[in-house]
Amino acid sequence: MGMQLTLKAIRSNKGLSQEDAAKLIGISPDTLSNYERGLTYPDIPILKKIEDVYQVNYNDINFFVSK
Repeated sequence: MGMQLTLKAIRSNKGLSQEDAAKLIGISPDTLSNYERGLTYPDIPILKKIEDVYQVNYNDINFFVSK
């Protein structure tokens, strides 16, 4: 398995702003911000959208952001 990246790092690597990424995923920028900061965790349907938009497997995403 490769190194896990945070949602924010994956989004940045894709060249997407938080607003653009949130629109593609179908959530609000505030919700994406909460996911990126580890405050909340996406449910399965949203996880699938994140995988599709970012072209990444959820196993490669580190949701546990160090505070």
